[in-house]
Amino acid sequence: MGLGVVMGLLGGLLLAHAAYSTIQYRGMLKIMEEEFSAPPLNVVGELLLGLGLCMWAGLAFPGKFLSILPHSEENRVVALPANLDFMIFNHRGKVLPSNMELKLKI
Repeated sequence: MGLGVVMGLLGGLLLAHAAYSTIQYRGMLKIMEEEFSAPPLNVVGELLLGLGLCMWAGLAFPGKFLSILPHSEENRVVALPANLDFMIFNHRGKVLPSNMELKLKI
């Protein structure tokens, strides 16, 4: 496992723990019959740390960023045919039954 995956899992665990801590805190306030105004500062800090780790993992895990500059040598040129009226695309519809009786059972 890479560092990005580990940091993403750690960030997710921190977010889950912060949610659990907030639920416990609200339950404690209900028992003491006090009103909930905001979570404690340690939970807010845990949320921010978990969010930062998840964001870092989301940017680090996918891999190297590719260039989007139009004149970059890494970009490939995609040419479309001149006649765009009859373009055929592959899609998942070909695995569905083609009999109309199976589609329109009422």
